[in-house]
Amino acid sequence: MSTAHDEPAVAYDDPERHAMTQRVTWVSVLVNILLTGAQVVAGIIAHSQGLIADGLHSLSDLVCDFLVLFAAHHSKDPADASHPYGHGRIETAASFALGAILALTGAGIIWSAGVKLQSLEYLPPVAPMALWTAILALAAKEGLFRYMLRVGESLRSPMLISNAWHARSDAASSLVVAVGIAGNLLGYTFADSVAAVIVGFMIVRMGTVFAWEAVQELIDTGLSIEEVDSIRQVIVDTPGVSSLHELRTRRMAHRSLVDAHVCVDPRVSVSEGHRIAEMTRKRVLESHSAVADVLVHVDVEDDLDHDMASHGLPDRDELLRHLAPAFAGLPAPERVVLHYLGGHVEAEVLLPAAIGADPVVLDRLERDITKRLAELPLVSSLALNQRVRILAGGG
Repeated sequence: MSTAHDEPAVAYDDPERHAMTQRVTWVSVLVNILLTGAQVVAGIIAHSQGLIADGLHSLSDLVCDFLVLFAAHHSKDPADASHPYGHGRIETAASFALGAILALTGAGIIWSAGVKLQSLEYLPPVAPMALWTAILALAAKEGLFRYMLRVGESLRSPMLISNAWHARSDAASSLVVAVGIAGNLLGYTFADSVAAVIVGFMIVRMGTVFAWEAVQELIDTGLSIEEVDSIRQVIVDTPGVSSLHELRTRRMAHRSLVDAHVCVDPRVSVSEGHRIAEMTRKRVLESHSAVADVLVHVDVEDDLDHDMASHGLPDRDELLRHLAPAFAGLPAPERVVLHYLGGHVEAEVLLPAAIGADPVVLDRLERDITKRLAELPLVSSLALNQRVRILAGGG
């Protein structure tokens, strides 16, 4: 059986987290607007291809920032009928789009710089203004990286972390551009274009990494071995859980989902099995803050063994039809409990108190029920019980 949650569905909307994501992204937007304008204008005036390439990189940052804002706005939406697990995967999709934009931007820069390298004699000299602009961009991007990474790690947001490393790639590219411009000013004409090519490769690599990580999440790649082992230990240590024979995990943005199949004592009640499952779920959620929800499936035997052994066993309706003639003229049993264990069925029949304690009636009833159950060869045992009424005060 699988447990149904008695408590409200997990809330994926975190107003504080959303506000911090919005704030840090708007800071990034402002910085990238200023840098894009400064680098492109200075690159054109100073005849620096590397600085223009770095400016285009900043422009791609700006596009990515707006992707992050869009994703942050919609990923906070709670679960609904169409999205029962919430909208966290919007962050994942944005991370993939961000990576794709980076890779395409880098490829374009490499192509443009490669063309320029074939005609270096026609390139005008680079002005010193380009070097100072590159140094200013380097300082701004490194500061932005450190700020965004700190916030992203505190929020456990892969989207913000990827955007932070995007800013770090910008800082690294600005460093390369600064070195290339300096080389050009020292007389090495090719240095500026080579710097642009290096920046392009850096951008392509970073974009590929981000896109690949997003794809891994979209195809439901599980948590790390260490995380899974930690969750497994919490589950098997839960009172009432005799074993764990299946554990599955998957990521959803900054959270993760867990499915567990646990074995319990086969003779506990359904309500106790449900309680054990809820206790298991609660313990995992309390011990692993990154886990958003846990679905616990309760078994009495290993699923594979149980499915093979239960093939061909009579169901409840069939058993009750065989028992019904034995109670002809008598009150129906109060309860019939069936245990499907080890490839057989065990039946517990609770007789109504109205049958009385006449040993003749009870003996005949037991023989009749036993005979009828014997017609079903996979019924291995029968237990007849009778409710006893104790009157208060001896009355």
